Amino acid sequence: MHRLILTFSCTDVPGIVNAVTGVIVAAGGNITELQQFTSLDTGRFFMRIELDVSADRKTFSSLLSQVVSRFDAIWDLVESDRRTRALVLVSKAGGPLNDLLFHKRSGDLPIDIPLVMSNHETLRPMARFYEVGFVSHPVTPETKARFEAEVRRMVELHDIDVVVLARYMQILTPQFCADFPGRIINIHHSFLPGFKGANPYRQAHERGVKLIGATAHFVTKDLDEGPIIEQNVQRVDHSRSVTELTSIGQGLESDTLTSAVRLFAERRIFLDGVRTVIFN
Repeated sequence: MHRLILTFSCTDVPGIVNAVTGVIVAAGGNITELQQFTSLDTGRFFMRIELDVSADRKTFSSLLSQVVSRFDAIWDLVESDRRTRALVLVSKAGGPLNDLLFHKRSGDLPIDIPLVMSNHETLRPMARFYEVGFVSHPVTPETKARFEAEVRRMVELHDIDVVVLARYMQILTPQFCADFPGRIINIHHSFLPGFKGANPYRQAHERGVKLIGATAHFVTKDLDEGPIIEQNVQRVDHSRSVTELTSIGQGLESDTLTSAVRLFAERRIFLDGVRTVIFN
């Protein structure tokens, strides 16, 4: 038996579930998980199915082709044990990268990371510890296009599914973002747009914030305004120092980014216009 994951979205009309599950039954398959949702805002239908079937992925894809054509669906079908391939971009902060690499090594994050790219040398020892490739190139206004061209080359060379910005502190060009829709994930603290620039946790401390958190989202040309994937918050009070706030916030950033990457790797994220549909 082959265990597959099917993701399927289209304009919502009657008969979608019946048609898709009918193909599964006809192929002698068994559904082990099914989640569906209809967006009243956009009129789109979304469905994620895990199934066991005797046919391999290519054969079952062929069986589904008429249903896909009938509903003009956006869909994908993968072997459930296929690991998502991620290219990670970093600068100097190591927390999010360490969390990704730790969970990858421990086996509970179904991704492969063939390469980490950076605009600094700072995190090379961490990548070496986890036995992951690392390359660095200084990024300036004059060299940004060259660096992004190298990222594109690595995406192609390593068959990359998703680019993860693990506290990569450079702004990607609008063209690069447009070329990888729904395939670039970023993480940032939740104070935006209130506390911009350097030392956001010091700014938050000075203003006496009571909640700190982090947001992971898909990257678009609109800085930090892409469709939200995951968010986490923690309540704090006046007794917390700047150092403590920073530690709490950076921990939330790492946890939130790893959670977002896990959702992507498990094919649980659907784009619905400017927002996401998440099947947990």
